[in-house]
Amino acid sequence: MDMSEWYSIEVFDGASSASLWADLHGDNLLESALSAGAKDWSWHGHSWGVVLELEFADTKAFEAWRALPHVQAALDGVPDPLSGVIVYRGRGGSSGSSRPRRPRPLLGSGAAALPLPWPWEDDSHSFLPSLPKRLLAISGGGGQASRLHTRPHP
Repeated sequence: MDMSEWYSIEVFDGASSASLWADLHGDNLLESALSAGAKDWSWHGHSWGVVLELEFADTKAFEAWRALPHVQAALDGVPDPLSGVIVYRGRGGSSGSSRPRRPRPLLGSGAAALPLPWPWEDDSHSFLPSLPKRLLAISGGGGQASRLHTRPHP
């Protein structure tokens, strides 16, 4: 079973656009990543910057690529050098887990609401002795507004 891992580099806009940074450094970063053993890659543009996702066979291959001088120079040259870059393991942004989630049980065990035990429009007595004489019933069909029903108290 292939246990490769994804790594993400998020670059935020700063004094200049992160898209310009990606245009300037992207080809060199990808060429060296593929030479260092990257299996897959993708760029994602966002309103706040860009995300480069790289898939390597293991952590050792990623760390060897990240230690290359031109990779360090590219990461040092992001538009906001103080807080404009985040490097971490996993897919970037809001992509979720790199492994599929286990299926969850249905909410409410797939149950449906049961109908009321008495006809609501019927003028007969209610079977519940604690009901007040006047009930406010909301009818939801046919565009009808709420109606006030009077039921005698047993």
